[in-house]
Amino acid sequence: MQNRKYERGFITVIYADNAATTKMSDVAIHTMVSVMNETYGNPSSLYRMGQRAKEVLEKAREDVAGLINAEPKEIIFTSGGSEADNQAILSAAEIGRKAGKKHIISSAFEHHAVLHTLKKLEKNGFEVTLLDVHQNGLILPEEVEAAIREDTCLVTIMYANNEIGTIQPITEIGAICRQHHVLFHTDAVQAIGHLPIDVKAQNIDMLSASAHKFHGPKGVGFLYAKKGIRLTNLIEGGAQERGRRAGTENVAGVAAMAAALKESAEKMEANAAVLTQKRNKLISGLQEIPHGALNGDAKNRLPGNVNFCFEGIEGEALLLLLDQKGILASSGSACTSGALDPSHVLLAIGRVHDVAHGSLRLSIGEDITDEEIEEIIRSVKEVVAYLRSFSPIWRDLMAGKKSFIL
Repeated sequence: MQNRKYERGFITVIYADNAATTKMSDVAIHTMVSVMNETYGNPSSLYRMGQRAKEVLEKAREDVAGLINAEPKEIIFTSGGSEADNQAILSAAEIGRKAGKKHIISSAFEHHAVLHTLKKLEKNGFEVTLLDVHQNGLILPEEVEAAIREDTCLVTIMYANNEIGTIQPITEIGAICRQHHVLFHTDAVQAIGHLPIDVKAQNIDMLSASAHKFHGPKGVGFLYAKKGIRLTNLIEGGAQERGRRAGTENVAGVAAMAAALKESAEKMEANAAVLTQKRNKLISGLQEIPHGALNGDAKNRLPGNVNFCFEGIEGEALLLLLDQKGILASSGSACTSGALDPSHVLLAIGRVHDVAHGSLRLSIGEDITDEEIEEIIRSVKEVVAYLRSFSPIWRDLMAGKKSFIL
């Protein structure tokens, strides 16, 4: 990508929050603008421009399907990952209800689009088992299998965690679900475009994705649903998406998403190698800060994800001071950035409240330079030291009035 850096006053900004959203790629922008200018007809219209828009839509469907080894008819375009998560889970629940099965298995550190949907189902008589997440941020396949019951209708486990970046054993979990004839859904919002996905080989029945996580536009995503799964409509009003999602299709956004995903797939291996090297350099530098700890497995994580906790500080203050230095980062999911409670993901892996409050998520892009990695390390060290210099909690820890946890 070009022009990732921009000037804000006299500060050069280093963007390190790609897990929240990525910058649109040039190919995605070009595709989107071209469709908006030249193929702006309604794809449900019978005249030539409408049918040309329909062709663009279906070509994008074919491209997206091919990139995850699905069939075009198994792809439903949505407004993003949250909508796809909702439709997948509610559809599986309805299928289960009709078969007398009202038990669902998930994990304690799913995205809130999943957790809140499961809460809604609990109020409607479903039983939900949330599997514990181990300290390294991983879920064990054998624990998924042990939780499956005769009345289990769905297992929904995210492909890669949006905060700590740990990659789950999706292939193994998929095989277990197939063996037990239980539907398997995965929220792949953070994974797709960054990790290879084959829905057939991995026995994935439903998968959620969002374009803005792989350099596509915001407000567009898709749901993969294996042929034969009867989906429950969230939006009624028209026959679009083969009757599974009403509303005029966002043709330009869908085309841009397909272009971005295709480009990401083509560059995936090379980008992963570069990002992994820079990620490891960033981890090594931040590990020099005393009483800090990496969250999640050191190796089995997304190539660009780094998540740390630092004892004796507040994450919000850390982010604000890093912003003043031109480092754009986060403390966790952008969907809950306004919340004062510590991350449910960090609590799920065993971090205590006081430590979880001092979290920092850095999600780097493939165009970040070694010099920028060094600048991030230097800035984080300076800000952590500054915040600890007037922290009463840190003073008590240093005086031995409290015990260090990290």
